[in-house]
Amino acid sequence: MTTRPVPALPDGVTVAELERLCVAFAAEAGRFIRDERPPRMGVSATKSSETDVVTVMDRRSEELLHALIQQARPDDGILGEEGADVAGTSGLTWVVDPIDGTVNYLYEVPAYAVSVAVVVGDPHAQGGWSPVAGAVADPSLRVVHHAGRGTGAWTSPEDPSDDRSPVRLSVSAEERLGRTLLATGFGYAAHVRARQAQVMLRVLPLVRDIRRIGSAALDLVRVAEGSVDAYAESGLNAWDLAAGWLIVEEAGGVVVGEDRDSAPGKILTVAAGHALVEQVRTLFVSGDDTAEDTAQEDSDEE
Repeated sequence: MTTRPVPALPDGVTVAELERLCVAFAAEAGRFIRDERPPRMGVSATKSSETDVVTVMDRRSEELLHALIQQARPDDGILGEEGADVAGTSGLTWVVDPIDGTVNYLYEVPAYAVSVAVVVGDPHAQGGWSPVAGAVADPSLRVVHHAGRGTGAWTSPEDPSDDRSPVRLSVSAEERLGRTLLATGFGYAAHVRARQAQVMLRVLPLVRDIRRIGSAALDLVRVAEGSVDAYAESGLNAWDLAAGWLIVEEAGGVVVGEDRDSAPGKILTVAAGHALVEQVRTLFVSGDDTAEDTAQEDSDEE
């Protein structure tokens, strides 16, 4: 488990309570996007108007999250992917991604998520914030992955009445780069993809294999549960990684940016166990400026 200390919280607020709320809110939004998904949405449906149905569901999910947060924690701030930010006075900010993996959601690929986290500091500033509680709901599997600073990382049933016990998460113990199953992602812009392809030419021969899942939040969860050994990607925003970052650390892993002392973010995010993280980070920064260029673009997971 991480040894990072719990940041100071407002009087009367506990990590356990924030984690409980993250789980409840992520689960409710996850059920919403799964159960209320328009029938026969399809790719062609996005061509019918300027506001396509995926965007509608994104916004409706974020509206739901805003309502839940403001009812429970009216003094907290909110930062979300759809841009309806709320300024708070408590020193806590909720960072939400209403649908992470929207392309998967559009195509009905069962790898999309809702990410909800509570952070201290300014989530608009690179390196200026830290998550204290977070949850990633996986509606397709009907589970929620969650963590609080100092409470460990867990996977729990989406339905609180489900009698299955939570499962504690732990990162892979893999130490050798050549045996590493590496998750990654790619940007939308053609020139960014071309440069990322060049990085893959260098990386692929040095690892066991590559996985491109299509959701940054779920990629981070998979590192935490050990179903992939490591993850690296450029172009992530706070809402893509806030909950997953904490879940990885509470599962015993490390999450860094473009150098070993920097926070994860747009330039680069690398997550792995202690033995692998520096090896993987080096792969993505050695002899190439792709990370810097890709940081100017939004990732596919947004």
